Amino acid sequence: MTVTAPSHTDLTIRLANNDADILASQRLRYQVFYEEMSAVADAGARALQLDRDRFDAVCDHLLVVQVGASGTDNIPVDGGDLVGTYRLLRQDVAQRNFGFYTQGGFDIAALTARKPDLRFLELGRSCVLKEYRSKPVVELLWQGIWNYVRAHRMDVMLGCASLEGTDPMQHANALSFLAHYAAPHPEWMVHAHAAHHVAMAMKPKEAIDQKRALHSLPPLIKGYLRLGCSIGDGAVVDRQFNTTDVLIILPVAHINPRYFAHFGQPNS
Repeated sequence: MTVTAPSHTDLTIRLANNDADILASQRLRYQVFYEEMSAVADAGARALQLDRDRFDAVCDHLLVVQVGASGTDNIPVDGGDLVGTYRLLRQDVAQRNFGFYTQGGFDIAALTARKPDLRFLELGRSCVLKEYRSKPVVELLWQGIWNYVRAHRMDVMLGCASLEGTDPMQHANALSFLAHYAAPHPEWMVHAHAAHHVAMAMKPKEAIDQKRALHSLPPLIKGYLRLGCSIGDGAVVDRQFNTTDVLIILPVAHINPRYFAHFGQPNS
């Protein structure tokens, strides 16, 4: 699967083809999460300069590749340099192995039990080099995910999205906005586990600066909101990754149809 970026003809997206591709993805994740964003690495991660866990072996990995020559500090893969990655875990694969990664912070199992006829896809470990964090690259990642969803006939996408830092109060306006304006219908609600749950509605609805809240959200969350996602109840502080996480819930049936003209119809 290879797709040209909407406005970056030098960027393509594809699935990892081999162990070398996965290793490159782990190296990029280390570079962004640990070196740029101050995640806390254990001794093994520091020695290898890799972000990896047991889920990597059973997930598929999307790779955003800049076509062309490799620089000295870049991470080469077949076709160019790796500049972004995303990890995908189908429900059937999760059930045969370790479950969903996100279950550690959020009660995903309650939702999948309520929707036994639907096929869930977990999205995780989103990672893009700083200079590539733009709307066209987010759209390219979405196109890759959407192609995967259609190929495997998935019904629901879910996963954590992160705000930087471990002090939720620094994101009070943004978290309150998500709680008041992006909460799901009760049948789709997922709660953070009680041991990790951080209340998101820190401000009353009338006190929220909506424009400022939207501006402060990471491009990935803004992209999901445009598509029609909802946000679960409760944030989770991840001290290892120095983030405050919220849960994205996006049933395919809820996606704004105007995007299908650009990305393709669900069943095509």
